[in-house]
Amino acid sequence: MTLRFYDTASAEVRDFVPLVPGKVSLYYCGATVQGMPHVGHIRSAIAFDQLTRWLQYRDFRVTVVRNVTDIDDKILAKSAASFGPDFEDEPGALRNEEWWALAYRYEQEFLKAYDTLGVSRPTYEPRATGHIPEMHALIQQLIDRGHAYPAPDGSGDVYFDVRSWNKYGSLTRQKVDDMQGAPDVEAQFSSRKKDPRDFALWKGHKDGEPTTASWASPWGAGRPGWHLECSAMVTKYLGAEFDIHGGGLDLRFPHHENEMAQSQAAGHGFANFWMHNGMVTYAGEKMSKSIGNTVSPAEMLELAPPRVVRYYLGQAQYRSVLDYQPSSLQEAAAAVERVDGFVSRAARALATADGDFVSGSHGAVPDAFAAAMDDDLNVPQALAVLHETVRTGNTALTAGELDAARQALLSVTDMLRVLGLNDTAGPAVDEQSTTALGVLVEAQLAARARARASKDWAASDAIRDTLAAAGVVVEDGPDGANWSLKRG
Repeated sequence: MTLRFYDTASAEVRDFVPLVPGKVSLYYCGATVQGMPHVGHIRSAIAFDQLTRWLQYRDFRVTVVRNVTDIDDKILAKSAASFGPDFEDEPGALRNEEWWALAYRYEQEFLKAYDTLGVSRPTYEPRATGHIPEMHALIQQLIDRGHAYPAPDGSGDVYFDVRSWNKYGSLTRQKVDDMQGAPDVEAQFSSRKKDPRDFALWKGHKDGEPTTASWASPWGAGRPGWHLECSAMVTKYLGAEFDIHGGGLDLRFPHHENEMAQSQAAGHGFANFWMHNGMVTYAGEKMSKSIGNTVSPAEMLELAPPRVVRYYLGQAQYRSVLDYQPSSLQEAAAAVERVDGFVSRAARALATADGDFVSGSHGAVPDAFAAAMDDDLNVPQALAVLHETVRTGNTALTAGELDAARQALLSVTDMLRVLGLNDTAGPAVDEQSTTALGVLVEAQLAARARARASKDWAASDAIRDTLAAAGVVVEDGPDGANWSLKRG
């Protein structure tokens, strides 16, 4: 078994060997909680959840850290707008909402989306505002090493000196002179910098900002810069050197470039692997609110059950672009229903044969599935193995080969678990309810069979329509009618 992942820093697929045998340390960028989660946030979380589950399947003990950025310019701006005439009455928005209350409210929305779509909770989920002392210590290290400087005007700002670190730009393979200058949000402060590309480690308190959004520091009251937060938090929870740093492709520059520079300049080995998931597009175009082609996780969940949404968002290889089309969720639903149809059919056949209702994990996933996942999380190829196993299982059931059907069912169950497709939110159904439902449905199917035998097609179709309205999918096959629940 050789795990191989693409490392953004080296631009190649490399063998993965953890720093500590048997253990993996993983950090991936979580939400800046200034608004509702968008589909890119959730795709990233699902991608790194798949990674975590596969590492765990491979018997690694995985420590996962996912941060929450609960203080930044946009959070403060949106809070300030809620007190003024520019208040936007978006769903859930509150008038006169303090910045910390707004951040907490949106943090809960992210957690709800993660939980609904079966994203496992991380080992630690630190908030930026809870780690100010660690950030101060890191800034002082950088100043002492000659890589950072307080602004000369006494504003309280502290900047990272990009030209002091000769490896700056190595993550994205850029030269400093070819990079863009400071982002617009800091343009008014560029006269305080030695170089317009220097980025803020600490932002001095500004007139008009709430005093609750600033902390005392050796350089004056203020708050942390965005890039600094992740470096300070990952070091606290995973150490100065760790295995994997993940996040969306859009974070490579400037966020991850700056993270890597300030951490390594402070003497930290930092991430051994950098893994970035691709973006989600809409019909081949970048999603943008301005042109009205966005779709949110909440909107997807109105169109399809959680398992279908997770299947869709997790079906592509994590580094590739995932393109959303109006038919995408219907196609994902059809794929999920094929799998569920086999699982239901096989479970009934095996229970009828010997009373052995199959549940839980019973063995290893197929070798081809494992090989695909080991190869930089090739989920599309792994899904191909899943669906081929479903076809093999259905063929075995039709032929009455129950041992082969049982093995297929065990393999499918284990593959679904590894992919997180059995852990989405949904109503629990107890065994008694399942048995009662089965008796009722089988009675309806028997009545339908009698109607078909007497060529009463109207009655036959009426029974099928009634079952469909109740969420029961009926499929006619050579061995009679089979049914399954339309699940999500």
